[in-house]
Amino acid sequence: MATLTVTAKGQITLKKELLQHLGVRPGQKLHVDKLPGGSITVRPAETGRSIRDIFGTLRCEGTAPLSIEEIARIAEEGWAGRR
Repeated sequence: MATLTVTAKGQITLKKELLQHLGVRPGQKLHVDKLPGGSITVRPAETGRSIRDIFGTLRCEGTAPLSIEEIARIAEEGWAGRR
């Protein structure tokens, strides 16, 4: 168990080992839930990103988007070992 100190401003600093355990890096936000009995839980906050944010990130300059049919054909070739 880690012991933290509250500053005069009411702030605490999480030790490096705790941040590593949470998988949090500088600049990321934490979500804190108040629990009964004066306890809290701390976890990384949602990034707000969804799968929709990923679309278009792998597009190569000068290439047209693939149609559903083209994607299906490529997937079939991959599963058949021809790609």
